[in-house]
Amino acid sequence: MKAAVLHGVDQPLLIEDIDIDEPRAGEVLVKTSATGVCHSDLHFMEGLYPTRFPVVLGHESAGVVEKIGEGVTNVAPGDRVVVAFVASCAICDNCVQGKPYLCTGGQGLGRHDRLSFGGESVTQFAGMSAFAEHQLISASACVPVPDDVPMEVAALVGCSVMTGVGAASNTARIEVGSTVAVVGCGGVGLNVIQGAIASGASRVIAVDMLENKLASAREFGATDVVDASSGDPVAAVQELVPGGVDYAFEAIGLTVTAEQCFEMIKRGGRAVIVGMLPAASSVTLPGAAFLGEKGMIGSFYGSTRQTHDMPWLMELYRQKRLKIDELISRRYDLDGINEAFAALKNGEVNRSVITFEE
Repeated sequence: MKAAVLHGVDQPLLIEDIDIDEPRAGEVLVKTSATGVCHSDLHFMEGLYPTRFPVVLGHESAGVVEKIGEGVTNVAPGDRVVVAFVASCAICDNCVQGKPYLCTGGQGLGRHDRLSFGGESVTQFAGMSAFAEHQLISASACVPVPDDVPMEVAALVGCSVMTGVGAASNTARIEVGSTVAVVGCGGVGLNVIQGAIASGASRVIAVDMLENKLASAREFGATDVVDASSGDPVAAVQELVPGGVDYAFEAIGLTVTAEQCFEMIKRGGRAVIVGMLPAASSVTLPGAAFLGEKGMIGSFYGSTRQTHDMPWLMELYRQKRLKIDELISRRYDLDGINEAFAALKNGEVNRSVITFEE
């Protein structure tokens, strides 16, 4: 099968023919239909997070089940599915306690024994490797897709929509009437905005440095926008909401914006870190602020319980209560993947999607 292979940090992705195993017990082979181009993959391409090379990245996808392994009963060949990048084991402490997104017994962020290239093993990223024509995944990662939901829409539910909406609804559990700031208005940030509005926030302030991102934020429901390139965004937010907001979401992945989110919140408020801060970075917070019961929490994958949350997100889309088509700025085939990442780095798109032949 064809796949986009990364051989080292800051190298272009190469389209190569690689081999993929047959599904074993509990596994599913999926023919990829669409895959989103996410900033999280870029972190690994730029060396901000470690991985073993060569690797096939990609973690935001949907496709059609082609084969199933022994014991698989939740899907059958021909089924349309979203592929979740966390395959829960159902038996570790976190899974049993209703937190499958923090599973400690699943596939983790890389397997090295299922893909190969010229006799060399290739790392399978996030237990899926979605920048490829096929994916070999755990059956527990499959979420059914209704027939009237386009596959490119379902793919985005697999990461950016789930991560953003879930950060607001599941992780923070925004209360009706709350005030919210969202720092970073890319694909994930726009979905945090949608999640905050759906949760009943009275005011949602979008913060970004690019005019096109702020325009998108308004389209997705932001009540106010702050151009961070023209002044101190913390002061601007606190001018709009004296004393600070109830919740501030960091959706970029920078320590400076994480610290700014903490400064934006009021006494008793919460800063929610959604972006992937560089693995070796540290966040510095003023100790006295904790006397005001201010807090900072992380959000991973929108605290998703994929088989529960992804269906209702797709239902909101079907009811036109959730914008997903509007997230897609550009479409590419697999050969255009480096162009897609260049557009992402330049801030030109909300989300790009790699589409595959049906």
